[in-house]
Amino acid sequence: MLKRAVWQGLAAGLVGAVVMTAAEKVEQRVTGRPDSYVPARVLVRLAGLPESSSGQQPRWQNLAMHYGQGALVGVLRGVMAQAGLRGVWASSVFTALRLANDQILENATGVGAPPQTWPRLELAIDMVHKSVYAFATGAVADTLAARDGAGPGQRHAALRPGRQSDVGPLPYEGRRKGLAPRM
Repeated sequence: MLKRAVWQGLAAGLVGAVVMTAAEKVEQRVTGRPDSYVPARVLVRLAGLPESSSGQQPRWQNLAMHYGQGALVGVLRGVMAQAGLRGVWASSVFTALRLANDQILENATGVGAPPQTWPRLELAIDMVHKSVYAFATGAVADTLAARDGAGPGQRHAALRPGRQSDVGPLPYEGRRKGLAPRM
C-alpha cells in the first residue's frame, strides 16, 4: 500500500501543482500581480546555494521548488487516499497541510513572514491557490486509490457506519502483505 501511495501521491501532487500554476496565471492576468520568487528563495536557502544579488533567483530554481514541493507534499495526500481518507473532507484537511508546509519552510528559512502579518488580499490569494492545489491533488489521488479498492479506514467504517466506540480494529493482515514490523 505504501509504495503505491507514494507513486500515486507524487503523480497527484504534480498534477495539483500544474493546475495551481494555471490558476495562478489566470489570477495574475486579472490582478496584475507579478510572479513570486519565494519558492526559489526557499530552495536556495535549504540547499545552501548562492543567493542572487538582484533578489530574483533563476526561473529554474523557482520551477524546481514549486513543482518539487507540490509533488512531494502530494505523497501525503496519496497516503491519505490509500488509507481511505478521500473526498472533500480529506482535501479540506490537506489544504491546511499544504498551507502549513509552505509556512514552515518559508518562515524557517527566513524567506517569508507569518501569514497574520500579510496584507489580507495576498493572504486570500495564497489560500485560494493552495486550495486549488489541494483539491486537484485530492481528486487525482482519490481516483488512483479508488482503483485499488476501499482503504482500511473505509473497510473499518463499513462494519458499522459512523464513529462507534464498540467497533474494534480490522484484523491485522500485515504479515501476509509484508507489513509486519521487523525485529
